[in-house]
Amino acid sequence: MSQSIVVTGTDTGIGKTVFSAGLAKLLRANYWKPVQAGLDGETDSELVARLGGLSHDRIVPELYRLRTPASPHHSAEIDGVRIEVDSVRPPNAGERPLVIEGAGGLMVPLNGVTLYIDLLEGWRLPVVLCASTRLGTINHSLLSIEALRKRHINLLGVAFIGQRDAAAETAICEIGRVRWLGRLPWLSPLTPEALQAAFKESFVAEDFKRGDQT
Repeated sequence: MSQSIVVTGTDTGIGKTVFSAGLAKLLRANYWKPVQAGLDGETDSELVARLGGLSHDRIVPELYRLRTPASPHHSAEIDGVRIEVDSVRPPNAGERPLVIEGAGGLMVPLNGVTLYIDLLEGWRLPVVLCASTRLGTINHSLLSIEALRKRHINLLGVAFIGQRDAAAETAICEIGRVRWLGRLPWLSPLTPEALQAAFKESFVAEDFKRGDQT
């Protein structure tokens, strides 16, 4: 049975897109980025296709392609468009699982009244929370976990990204009562082969088929 999984994060720039590429490869999934803010250079969908080795037909086209790399609501305002949240609905996953990547963190606004977490609450899909291991991650992660739980959103667990920080990772998982899914180290050089090898070593596909046990 196919499954849709949402990848969100505690902040922007922590590696969600690279993680999404690895997850799509691990689960043999399709990928969808509903709102792309920033079109200069490689887009998130293009990066995922390259790093994850996904063919063109496994990339679901974005609903909104905005020029400015900024919060979606601000980027849309600059482009003179409004994101109609009722139109942002997950497509049929088909025979493959579907990895859906959000923008920034949970409280990123899509327009003047709707946050990304509002979409997740309505979708009722399982969520993976990506958390950096850099300083401040405990606070950011626990706030994000609390926000998801308050909305009764199914949290599969936390995927850490960065150098190992056992103390912070343990604190987040124990205090937040959330599953540790694994840790993706920073990769240099970042290649499809290196990403695939790191995912095989750090993550187990079956862990992404379970629900929040708290």
